[in-house]
Amino acid sequence: MQNSVRLATAPKMELKTDPKAFVPKGYSLFQQYKGDLNKDGKPDVVLMIKGTEKSKWVDDECRGRLDRNRRGLIILFKRKNGYEQILRNDTCFSSENEDGGIADAPELELYIIKNTLHIYFAHGRYGCWNYIFRYQNNDFELIGYNHNRCIRYVTYYNLDINFSTRTRVYEENLNVDDNEKEEHYKVTKSKIKRRKLIKLSEIADIDKLNWGDFSNE
Repeated sequence: MQNSVRLATAPKMELKTDPKAFVPKGYSLFQQYKGDLNKDGKPDVVLMIKGTEKSKWVDDECRGRLDRNRRGLIILFKRKNGYEQILRNDTCFSSENEDGGIADAPELELYIIKNTLHIYFAHGRYGCWNYIFRYQNNDFELIGYNHNRCIRYVTYYNLDINFSTRTRVYEENLNVDDNEKEEHYKVTKSKIKRRKLIKLSEIADIDKLNWGDFSNE
């Protein structure tokens, strides 16, 4: 099953009244989210889908039989007579059953907040990170990134990147080695080099986005 990324451009895609009708053959509905993404006050829908290939199942020595099919998403805008598919990316997310190394794999959740799509990963005591996408230029473009890096629930740093203003704020905990002291942060602000915004339609594997300093690519 090849990676499939589709943007709905003119002519307009077919409208459907049931969001589940957009789930393609070879995939199942994993999760569904609702919220306004294009500032028209209507409840748009984001579908998280998951492949159903039998060949992607594996046997794990400790965890048993696991489904390693990748996940993706479909974004639908609410129209007067139904839903219109705006974006489809079949395999941008890894399986929920991936090997997390010394810990479980990060938990993935999607949120719609203030007309933006948040792709949020929680990794327990190791922290969390969040990608923020906004609908503009006929795509969903990455406008923000937040990363809270922890070890055993102690914050090592907080990183906040605003791709629209090209600003980077890095907060380093100077008391990370002394649990008896309150967290004290050194804040460093800088400009990033990246000018071209990353498009959700072009992301083959979101896990590889933060390998290296993608803000300066």
